[in-house]
Amino acid sequence: MTGRIHSFQSLGTLDGPGVRFVVFLQGCHLRCGCCHNPDTWAISGGKEYTVEEVLNRVVRCRAYFGAHGGVTVSGGEPLLQAEFVRELFARCRAEGIHTCLDTSGTILTPAAKDLLAETDRVLLDIKYTSEELYRAHVGGSLADVLAFLDHLNERGIATTLRQVIIPGLNDNADNIRALKAIAAVHACVDKTELLPFKKICQTKYDELGIPFPFAAYPTPTKETMQALNAILAK
Repeated sequence: MTGRIHSFQSLGTLDGPGVRFVVFLQGCHLRCGCCHNPDTWAISGGKEYTVEEVLNRVVRCRAYFGAHGGVTVSGGEPLLQAEFVRELFARCRAEGIHTCLDTSGTILTPAAKDLLAETDRVLLDIKYTSEELYRAHVGGSLADVLAFLDHLNERGIATTLRQVIIPGLNDNADNIRALKAIAAVHACVDKTELLPFKKICQTKYDELGIPFPFAAYPTPTKETMQALNAILAK
């Protein structure tokens, strides 16, 4: 079995607990205005690797994982290649390596459910707490994400909620309270992270010759992030 892969990161520290070997898969069906990786959109892009080839890379780094690290598969959207990721995760778990899935949670097919059976933790990106904003700036549905989260809860899969804070869209108390409410009714959620929107990806859009939809949005201030995190922590 092969998968289309955009790139690897051997010692990631921002993609799940501990030190992670991160696999960025190629292909995404969403078009988020704040996307940092437009070069992963095309499903036909990237390079094909077998499960064995990826596993060999992971195993070579396992000495750095410690007690809490492991492998994280991100994207793009890894659920578009659920069969490949399921096989990779099954092999990793057989090696005693912790598995983490970084996803938008908008796909809940039988193949995705099979993948979750081999997943230790999910990083779930809840981009907005409004269906209107999802439709306008993601091209997907909040309802689909919540259905995915319900399934994670039913299976008891440890989940980290993540949200990128974008001034003028979701940098407000009502949004954070709504995010807290979502976490509160899902026992599987043991952590919620707020990430500041950044525009370091502008060069990628320039190189691809396409406009960056959120170029006009600023990066949130340190004070804004502190205030929103304070609401989250109450």
